[in-house]
Amino acid sequence: MSLVKHKVLWIMTEVLLKELNNSDIDWMIATGTREEIAAGEVLLQESQSTSNLYLILEGTLTIAVPQAESDPLAAAFSALEGRETTEREIARLSSGELVGEECFLDSRSPATIVRALENSLVLSIPQAQLTQKLQQDVSFAAHFYRAIAILLSNRLRSVVSQLGYRKLAQSSQIREVLFVFGELNDSDIDWIIAAGQREKVPSGTILIHKGRPVDGLYILLNGTMTVSVSDDEANPLAVVFASLDGSESEDISDSSRDIARLLRGDILGEMPFVDDRPPETTVKAAEDSLVLMVPKQQLVVKLNQDVVFASHFYRVIAILLLNRLRDITSRLGYGRRTYEEGQALDERIEYTDELDFDILDHVSLAGARFDWLLKRLNVKGT
Repeated sequence: MSLVKHKVLWIMTEVLLKELNNSDIDWMIATGTREEIAAGEVLLQESQSTSNLYLILEGTLTIAVPQAESDPLAAAFSALEGRETTEREIARLSSGELVGEECFLDSRSPATIVRALENSLVLSIPQAQLTQKLQQDVSFAAHFYRAIAILLSNRLRSVVSQLGYRKLAQSSQIREVLFVFGELNDSDIDWIIAAGQREKVPSGTILIHKGRPVDGLYILLNGTMTVSVSDDEANPLAVVFASLDGSESEDISDSSRDIARLLRGDILGEMPFVDDRPPETTVKAAEDSLVLMVPKQQLVVKLNQDVVFASHFYRVIAILLLNRLRDITSRLGYGRRTYEEGQALDERIEYTDELDFDILDHVSLAGARFDWLLKRLNVKGT
């Protein structure tokens, strides 16, 4: 084993070592270039696209969300929190983490700034070569997208833990629906239909319990569901067995608070396939609803046996997680600006209500596939 390969293996996190095989790692080492990043140097700039994926070999990088220096509200919060700038750090990355995943998951420019906190060393992998590898080597794609999804899941949990669910607000889930049905192909959806089973969920029924295992992957065919969190810090074991004192359809805690509303076409229960930790939210039917449930064990077997399906599935999960991280950034009031009537548009700024034409390209195909799914399941439109 070469000295360079031995060093890369030594610094890789458990996630990458577990998910990638030797040939995957060999390709990354052969393709990548080692780059030194000086302390304070910006690796990724907000609103500027990147053409590389970076694996951190040594040092520490910080991810921050920016805000205009002229914004009085941002300046006020910076003063209250003792920050010298209006940038707000949301995560720190060390050896084994990946940066720049937007280059092959999302056509939009980064909404955050990534800079080195200390002299650091990264392995830079060109986007063009990585994209070609993902298209030509399905096994590599399945391993790689799963690793990315796990790393993004960990990052999302860390950010939410730092900010708290109180920072989150209800938002439209239409983007997630379009990404899911736009990324999966017809044979993927055909298998989901064959493996799934229709289940009626009466109003008030809890489909996913905070702290409990999730039974499968759910697609909401009709109805509305709410996602809620508990503001208390109850003992996890006590939360799990709280239903012994009453009906399972009742809220676990009086202090629970809705943070999102799920609509027809939304996906539920996808996270256990990339994160072994129990869910931190509760999902409950707000009205009589209908779901398609794919049992967890069947889906696990499919993911292990069909690398093409797995590559599509884990890519979808990675995209959803990236978008959730972007949503949190925008909800903090950083990175995106609100357009005001009469204001001159700036092509360097992404406005809150601005339509992304790359996303719109998925609309027609995604809508057709979801309609096809409903017809196959004999579900009437609403």
